[in-house]
Amino acid sequence: MIRDARVLRAGFVPKEIEHRDAEVNHLSTVLEPITYGEPADTAIVTGPSGVGKTCISQFVTERLREEVLDVETTYVNCWRNYTRFRTLYQILEDIGATIDIHRQSTPHDELVDRLQQHDDQRTVVILDEVDQLEDPSLIYDLHSLPQFAIICIANKEEELFGRIDDRLVSRLRSSEHVRMDKYRDKQIYDILSARSKWGLDENVITDDQLYQIADAAAGDARLAIGILRTAASTADRKNLTRITDEILHDAAEDARAQIRQKSLDTLTPHQRIVYEIVRDHGPVGPSEIHDRYTEEVDEPRTKRTIRTYLSKMSQYNLVKSEGTSRDRQYALLTETTQSPAK
Repeated sequence: MIRDARVLRAGFVPKEIEHRDAEVNHLSTVLEPITYGEPADTAIVTGPSGVGKTCISQFVTERLREEVLDVETTYVNCWRNYTRFRTLYQILEDIGATIDIHRQSTPHDELVDRLQQHDDQRTVVILDEVDQLEDPSLIYDLHSLPQFAIICIANKEEELFGRIDDRLVSRLRSSEHVRMDKYRDKQIYDILSARSKWGLDENVITDDQLYQIADAAAGDARLAIGILRTAASTADRKNLTRITDEILHDAAEDARAQIRQKSLDTLTPHQRIVYEIVRDHGPVGPSEIHDRYTEEVDEPRTKRTIRTYLSKMSQYNLVKSEGTSRDRQYALLTETTQSPAK
């Protein structure tokens, strides 16, 4: 049943991007100066989860590498590598400059010096989930080095700008902004149709079923592809020749659960404490959350940072918020409170 499992994976970058021509062209234009040896402007790519921010960034940078011989790219997930050291080390490791660097003892300034010394090749740095960096000044360090072009990926611009100092805000506001909206159901259908064409045998899934997935995904391509992948895997494991509606329904629930668990697993230690406070005491307001949080940690983050944590968890369907900004309360968002597949 499964012809090519790669195209059903979440991180797969297809040869053609569906329904994002304008965004791809915009980002390509931003990086174009690299093709004739000039520094490129910083790009900020924003939009909700599952709209293809990471996909188009990797697509454009791979296409750039095909055109220009002496260009390298590096991808850093800042939710996973949220400390300054981890992010710097990941970049240096990707460009082959981590010789003699010791994870436990090397000062941060030495890592920045290594980046400054790296002028052999121009490098595009994709900072995914950049608003998760504990120390956003790292962006300023990279921004000041002409040999590095930066693509900053975040859900919302205001959450990124709210955590950086004025000198960097002014620079980033003048950068190129690539804003992406949620997909419509027909666009999700087209994405799924292309993936199933290349990844599955013929007649494994019907058009009606692909539209069911699109409807259940509500504009989130990551969830839609996850449902298709889970359904195909289940049917293949059962030696079936096609995906049944029952399998499809169960796959929607399983895919949501998998994405939810992945989001939980990537929470930073401080975010995890905030999440557990909401889980154990919700519905609960931000002031009480912060009070409880400060009692549990030695070096608490600011109220503003905690609000950013809560907003991030809301975007990834871990918690839900109700009420206005003055009387807002947060509670756990479980699988049963999300829209089921139809």
